[in-house]
Amino acid sequence: MTETTKTYNPELQEFALFAKAISHPARLAILQYLAETKTCISGDISDSLPLSRSTVFQHLKELKEIGLIHGEIDGVKTNYCLCNSTIVKYKIMFEEFFKEMGSIESDCKTDCK
Repeated sequence: MTETTKTYNPELQEFALFAKAISHPARLAILQYLAETKTCISGDISDSLPLSRSTVFQHLKELKEIGLIHGEIDGVKTNYCLCNSTIVKYKIMFEEFFKEMGSIESDCKTDCK
């Protein structure tokens, strides 16, 4: 942990790690794919994305480290699926964070488009 990171509260640090984990389009595509198929085998994921298996594996590793997915070994294959409790936790955190942003009244004279 860097000196700068220590100045932020643990919830913001966790939220930043979550944002970093979902910041890559391939990881979002993997999450979307798992949501649509409910469960799958890692090889099937690479067949559905324009990425090599090794690249998909690296993205799966990132998602697994933050707890958004989990995998069960089934012989030589690993079945990955979404971790609903973690997704609900981050969804609530995301909504609360932006709820605070939406309730701020600003003196800003321009509107963002």
